[in-house]
Amino acid sequence: MGLVAPLYYKKFFDILGEGSGQNTDIAGRLFHTIVLILIIHLIQQSLFRLGGFTYNRFQPKTLEGLSNETFTRLHGHSYTFFINRFVGSLVRKANRVVDSFENIQDRLNFDLIPLFLRIIVVIGVLLIWKPTIGLLMLAWTIVFLSLNYWFAIWKMKYDVRAAEIDSETTAYLADTITNNQNVKLFSALPSEKKGYEKKTTQQRKIRTFIYDLGQWSDTVQGLLMAFLEFAVFYLAVQQWEKGAFTIGDFALIQSYLLLVFVHIWQFGRMVQRMYQDFARAEEMVEILETPYDVQDAPNAQPLIVTNGEVRFDHVRFAYHQTRDVIKDFSLTVRPGEKIGLVGPSGAGKTTIVGLLFRFFNVTDGAITIDGKNIAHATQDSLRSTMAFVPQDPILFHRTLKENIRYGKPEATNEEVLAAAQAAHCDEFISQLPDGYETYVGERGIKLSGGERQRVAIARAILKDAPILVLDEATSSLDSHVEALIQDALARLMEGKTTIVIAHRLSTINKMDRIIVVDHGSIKEEGTHDGLLAQKDGLYKKLWELQAGGFIE
Repeated sequence: MGLVAPLYYKKFFDILGEGSGQNTDIAGRLFHTIVLILIIHLIQQSLFRLGGFTYNRFQPKTLEGLSNETFTRLHGHSYTFFINRFVGSLVRKANRVVDSFENIQDRLNFDLIPLFLRIIVVIGVLLIWKPTIGLLMLAWTIVFLSLNYWFAIWKMKYDVRAAEIDSETTAYLADTITNNQNVKLFSALPSEKKGYEKKTTQQRKIRTFIYDLGQWSDTVQGLLMAFLEFAVFYLAVQQWEKGAFTIGDFALIQSYLLLVFVHIWQFGRMVQRMYQDFARAEEMVEILETPYDVQDAPNAQPLIVTNGEVRFDHVRFAYHQTRDVIKDFSLTVRPGEKIGLVGPSGAGKTTIVGLLFRFFNVTDGAITIDGKNIAHATQDSLRSTMAFVPQDPILFHRTLKENIRYGKPEATNEEVLAAAQAAHCDEFISQLPDGYETYVGERGIKLSGGERQRVAIARAILKDAPILVLDEATSSLDSHVEALIQDALARLMEGKTTIVIAHRLSTINKMDRIIVVDHGSIKEEGTHDGLLAQKDGLYKKLWELQAGGFIE
């Protein structure tokens, strides 16, 4: 409709050139023409608003779906994926892919599609009405659009590099914020500032280069438009001299040229920005398309635990092909048995637990629960059968009640309170002004290490899973609280298959069996007393180091 209006402007100026305003017939025709122009504009605005309201419902829904898909895909990646990447960088990439889609969609709907429609209609009208001018416009448009498209493609490698540097800068910032205490403790702000300034300097250089490219592009576009306008009016004047052009024809050409120029001027910038958005989204799209390291088998079934027997059958695991972390590891934990995993730092204890939870896939061998290979079970059902208390629990920046309830989302307030009391959380929570509604801060920073550990224990108590894994679950507790928690853990372990990773050997001397691990394989196993009776045993050496080393 916007392209129809100039045809009536041509008619208006042609009528205007026929005579003076005293001619009532001419005045009537002029009035009739401007009424038609008004109707055209009203229809145009109505259709535009209809499209706008429709778009307002489409785009937010699509952005919501893309955000949810990104969230789901990200969390579907394995533990290894996250330990190899910066959190801040991932957040930045996730936000950028949504923003980039919004920008690209806006440019398609409001700029590129209308631009091509206008060009097709304008050139079509000119080819029918004035073929010479139409052919000139067609040739110029092909050259103009081709140059801009080629330039945008060529420039994309620099846009990709700019996006990469932006992610690196964000990751560096997030890393220093996470470690702000270390920055202060080691008076490292000057050196960290230099490191950050190095990143921002790289950003500045690539941005300046890209901006300069844009200026050169605009210069070429401006020259092309100036020459086109000159050529069109040169041809029009020649036609006018022959009597083949009217005042209305000049008005029509000028209207069409302005319509094309206003929108085509932005074409190069639009295409460049679209490819810039493609580049900004590329890193996240690669992540979205990256296959998961750990995936459910095609016919994976939910795991149902009836007894709780855990078996490692000749398990081997390597982070890299050249370095085995776990070597031919075989162990059977009987239903309800409580075992302790001990050994020097780096022996592979935590990796063994990670394999049990399927944070990683075993390289060789198999792990079974009640005779069912965990690789054939769905990951969610596998992890739902186990409760885990880590050495350094990380909490959500939510309320204490929400963090405890995470172990059993459908739990009642009474069940949450009972678990908190069993884990002796209630003793410190009751002293807080907001009690269970207290927000714990990012990663639980507002709580002490011992308080976070008690919350993690309460979460495990609430989950009440048949298999329990403790990774030095009382390492951050003082002696008084530890004695209380040990009592709670003893009740928690009743009837459950329990694996306890221990660095303080005094915490596991009452285990049914102690497994001594070194360099990824079992070196010794037995009870506390039995292992101490071995003359040159590794467990005995570790025990003597802890029990008497400091005194000596």
